[in-house]
Amino acid sequence: MDKVLERCTDLVQDIGFAQVRAWKQQHPGRAAVAYFPVYAPVEIIHAAGMLPVCVSGAGDRLDVQYADARFGSFICSIIKTTTELALTGHLDPFDAFLFSSICDSARNLCWVLKRNFPDKYHDFIHLPQNPSSGATAEFLAAEYRRVMAELGGMSGRLIRDDDIAESIALYNRSRELIRELYRVRTHTPHRLAAWESYVLVRAGNFLPVEEHIAILEQALAWLPQRSCKSRDSIRIVVEGSFCEQPPLELIRLIEEAGCYIVEDDFTLGQRWFESDVATNGDPVQALAEAYVAQSVYSSVRHDFRKPRWDGLADKIRDTQADAVLFLIAKFCEPAYFDYVPFKQTVEAMCIPHLLLEFEEKLFTFDRVRTEVETFVESLVFD
Repeated sequence: MDKVLERCTDLVQDIGFAQVRAWKQQHPGRAAVAYFPVYAPVEIIHAAGMLPVCVSGAGDRLDVQYADARFGSFICSIIKTTTELALTGHLDPFDAFLFSSICDSARNLCWVLKRNFPDKYHDFIHLPQNPSSGATAEFLAAEYRRVMAELGGMSGRLIRDDDIAESIALYNRSRELIRELYRVRTHTPHRLAAWESYVLVRAGNFLPVEEHIAILEQALAWLPQRSCKSRDSIRIVVEGSFCEQPPLELIRLIEEAGCYIVEDDFTLGQRWFESDVATNGDPVQALAEAYVAQSVYSSVRHDFRKPRWDGLADKIRDTQADAVLFLIAKFCEPAYFDYVPFKQTVEAMCIPHLLLEFEEKLFTFDRVRTEVETFVESLVFD
């Protein structure tokens, strides 16, 4: 299993997308589609015979030299490093790029890349902002069909309902395994570190779903046999890292400082639906209805029928968390907008919380370590 974790870590940290290049060599004539976090209808991309890949910036592995000229100063790291990846040729293996309206910066990124790379296919998926409307699911299904037509034209392949239903079944299985992985972390966090879970899940952003399912099944079969001792650590929920991802070293540091991360919103798109998407009937309509009714709560999705702060409260109760760590990317407007109601919620529940800000190019962790250790000690010795 150590080799599997090592491979997943390498996939997560590879900004050259060697896995994507290898897949295209093995499948001549087929396309790779990059999508920007947080969510994309990967089932449709897969049904078109394409490889969906989530591009989440470059972390600390690329210096920004050109992207600053395309965006203003007060922009999150993931926007700039994703632009830098494109401008330096790292995204050349991709034939198409999909974006959605999660924030102003992401919306602008779509058109900045389209202007700089007019020979590539760029599309903007208009995800609905009013789930309570009776027309929402129909609107989204029409949007998905528009994207299907574009991808089908690229691939020269008619995307049939059966293809989409098969893809939905595969991704249902993937999400089911990821939910089980998180259940292991919730109930027996000493058996699976958060950083291990993180690389196992995020590796699916780069692999064919069939291969990722095999990895997750292997991990879940191995965990009950794993020999490990529990630690005297506090149970925390990490909230706010749904788009830009914290450095892997930062996740390790939080755990080493005395925390069990029993829940988080890392790589949230990998487990976007709370339950399986229906595989009977019209599969496109099923995907649209699942987005409206079965999506997890998120700061980039607005549904006042199920307020996000209530979702956080449920998460705290379900995991029996001792505290909440708000781990927010610098300049992330959606996360900071929600911090106020989230803070009010945890305070009403008498749950301690700590706010930490990060960015991709975070090289020194001494201050963060001190803050987390002090926070843990304040709870342990209270």
